[in-house]
Amino acid sequence: MMKHVGIPLPSGKRVAVCITVLLETWSEGNAPSYSVQTTPLKPGTVNHAGISWASYGAREGVWRILRTLDRHKSQATFFTSARCVEDYPASVRGVVAAGHDIAGHAYTQDGLLTYLDAEEERATIHRSLDLLNSVSARPVTGWLSPVLAFTPRTPEFLAEAGLTWHSDVNYADLPHAITTPSGQLIAIPNSDFTDNRVLRGSPRDWVDVYTHTIDFLREHEPGSFLAIALHCQFGGRPMMVAALNDILAYYNRLSDVWIVSHETMAKHIIQQGQSMESA
Repeated sequence: MMKHVGIPLPSGKRVAVCITVLLETWSEGNAPSYSVQTTPLKPGTVNHAGISWASYGAREGVWRILRTLDRHKSQATFFTSARCVEDYPASVRGVVAAGHDIAGHAYTQDGLLTYLDAEEERATIHRSLDLLNSVSARPVTGWLSPVLAFTPRTPEFLAEAGLTWHSDVNYADLPHAITTPSGQLIAIPNSDFTDNRVLRGSPRDWVDVYTHTIDFLREHEPGSFLAIALHCQFGGRPMMVAALNDILAYYNRLSDVWIVSHETMAKHIIQQGQSMESA
């Protein structure tokens, strides 16, 4: 039987947890292709309700999430559409003022990197980072592509831009170092079970998944990593924040769980000298 091999964690810790919060906005006149609405409109119709629904994240949801994280003294990383700096500057500054990390999430949620040529992709990355760095308390160090629609070039462009980690990772369970033509990048896995999967049904499912999974990993796979992900437009609503509140309350009762920002996780992997692989 193959033995589980985890990552080295601080003394007494068995599972590391990173909290991903997605603070997103869309291009002018556009709305997400998904929401809690169940009646689609005719093609070509401006979805005013969808636009309004999506704006909830930066208007209301982000503040409720910030209050909840503060209540539990938990660190998170806010992957932020750079256009939020222009449209919702108070919200982005609120995240920074609360002491959480800001990470790149392209310019808009519908401006997918996979639709761009090489120079357009590189320009989008740099434009996004420039906007976020203009309000961040310290340089932005990480990235997650919208809907994980990255390209084979993305890791190289991120390293070229001076970033140290990214979360376009759904091929592995544990954080690790990779090599790109522009240098090293720490790969930190993303969540497979986000808030938008349960808001139409029961947010209690979200609690059950994350409390059950953490207990499994603590018992059977020490040195594990678990990512939690929620969107401000979904997860910032009372039904989902109530679930987040329960998850964080449970985790904070577990002395062997290490809740840590993505940047701190990346620094830890570098210090531990985890093996490298090519991007």
